[in-house]
Amino acid sequence: MEQKTNPPIRFLRLPEVMERTGLSRSTIYVRVAAGRFPRPVALGGRAVGWIEAEVDEWVRERIAESRFDGARAGERGEAARGIRRASEVGPVR
Repeated sequence: MEQKTNPPIRFLRLPEVMERTGLSRSTIYVRVAAGRFPRPVALGGRAVGWIEAEVDEWVRERIAESRFDGARAGERGEAARGIRRASEVGPVR
């Protein structure tokens, strides 16, 4: 029987979280408080760290939302400007 091993958990400190997300320190903590960013883990004393996999997942979700919202925003923008796609217009004569 093959035994699965879990990948090691890696903690990211605040500077690396800021670098990976492009967010400032204050924005990270505001989003944590609002439940819109992964919560840090107490590492001892005053030190905290974020679980790398949770931060990476948050980044992937933002990318997916951006791509989906951007596509839909483009569709709405075209419709609002009266732009029709070639498939909506029909054959050119």
